[in-house]
Amino acid sequence: MEEDDGTKQLSIYRAARTIKRRQNTLYNALKSIYDDSIFVGEISQLWPDLPLLANLRCGLWYSPTANFHSTCYFKSTDGHTNNWSFNTSRLNLHVAQLAGKKGGCFIVDATRKGKRFPDSMSKTIPIWTCVLNRAIYRHLKKDHQSDLFNDEELSTSGEHSEENGQTNFDWDCSLHLPLWVSETEKASIEDRLDEWTQQLEASGADIASLASLLKKPLRPLWISQKTVIWLNEVPDHESWDFTPIILVSASASNGVVPHRTSSEFSWNYIAGAGDDEESWAKGLTPTLFWNHAYDIIDVGPVLCNQMVADIVEKDRVYRARRGQIAPQVSVKAPNLVENSVHCLLGDSLLPLDISNTNMDLNPCDEDCPMSWMGSTGLAVGISPTSMFKITHAAVSKVDCILNCDQESIPVSHRNAKAYMHLPMVTSKFDRFSLLNNLPSAVNFAKLNLSEGKTLLICCHNGEDISVCICLAILTSLFDDRGTFDGGSFFSETCITKLEMRRRLVTICKYVVNARPSRGNLKQVFGFLNGGRAVVENGPA
Repeated sequence: MEEDDGTKQLSIYRAARTIKRRQNTLYNALKSIYDDSIFVGEISQLWPDLPLLANLRCGLWYSPTANFHSTCYFKSTDGHTNNWSFNTSRLNLHVAQLAGKKGGCFIVDATRKGKRFPDSMSKTIPIWTCVLNRAIYRHLKKDHQSDLFNDEELSTSGEHSEENGQTNFDWDCSLHLPLWVSETEKASIEDRLDEWTQQLEASGADIASLASLLKKPLRPLWISQKTVIWLNEVPDHESWDFTPIILVSASASNGVVPHRTSSEFSWNYIAGAGDDEESWAKGLTPTLFWNHAYDIIDVGPVLCNQMVADIVEKDRVYRARRGQIAPQVSVKAPNLVENSVHCLLGDSLLPLDISNTNMDLNPCDEDCPMSWMGSTGLAVGISPTSMFKITHAAVSKVDCILNCDQESIPVSHRNAKAYMHLPMVTSKFDRFSLLNNLPSAVNFAKLNLSEGKTLLICCHNGEDISVCICLAILTSLFDDRGTFDGGSFFSETCITKLEMRRRLVTICKYVVNARPSRGNLKQVFGFLNGGRAVVENGPA
């Protein structure tokens, strides 16, 4: 009898898993994303002047790629209860900059967990807006008091009081959270706001430039599929006394998976279907999906998998053939620049000049995802083997290439010394991959930068490994003013987490899509505090 009960329980468990697998099919996911994207499009048209941003990676699925002005990276884990954090390695300052220029912005994301909003929208972004507002307020207040002091020196009566000055100064520094966050949790978050504000100020972020761009304080607003909006009463965003960060949760928050039907097919809706794409997308990317969205949806659930497989394979073959028939990626012959002393930001690593975060500093071909680090001679980008297009303009300014991708790049023998291939994987797959390769990477950079050459550091996505390698090079070979010194400053300085964070903020100023993982950053910090001899001894 007991065996029968066990068999029944096991059968029920297997049946439940089978049902779940049938519901979480590729077609159900893509059809759910497609339907949710209609809602995102409708909301974005309520304020068509505001740019649309995707919170990576899930949010990128919920609108055609061309509709997104940019991307951002706010992690839900930074907003988890009792794990709140303001992460200076993910400042997303380009979002505040864009909102200041455009008067606000949309951020799109979704969640699978049956909630209306992911924690990234419920708490991470509200914490972020509040900390930025507080830092800007403190900067404005300091400038305001300085102006009053100067006025008092110039005034014959000297009757300028701080109280009188504050009457004309108003900046909202309150923590704005959605109603479903408890007062207890809100109070706990508020207790840490001053600490996070100090961390932001110490990180080297250019608060002065943010203050000049933002005429009104940032404030989050929340919109989901359950939000009621009267279309004849949509307010003008310019009439608000704040800069809106409109958080759009794309998916419906139904707890039960609803069975839906169209004119031809039946399917099961999946909330937050764009999340965790590795587990379901079968190699499909948001860009590939939206390039073939109508065909994929129209083909139905039976033929969907085969069509997606064909699309992914054709795209792979297309890129492989492009790599084969394209001219070899050759680096320029050695060319000494007039001044081999590279200066990152002029006078100092602090403050950053956020008003120049676009690529106007060293313009590059639009088809080449490459970001130049000011005038350091360093660039961070996607490996040419991962690019859809490889043009001459993409590599015309590059003397040397440090390739961290798994695939090598064909380079002519004449310039082989200007190319190094160090295949690396993220800490998720190998905890020491980065650490083991950093000595060789830094030595290669030192050898070439000392001769005045420019160096491209690339990986498969240009967001994590290449950013961490660049961080190690900037810290090891450049002084605190951003000047190349071959490691002299590094050999005499104890690199703290604060110093490393300041330099990471500098990198993120230029590489706005930077998303360095915590595991890889730990390896960089370990190298900087244990591999000093590698830099001092020079290349082998």
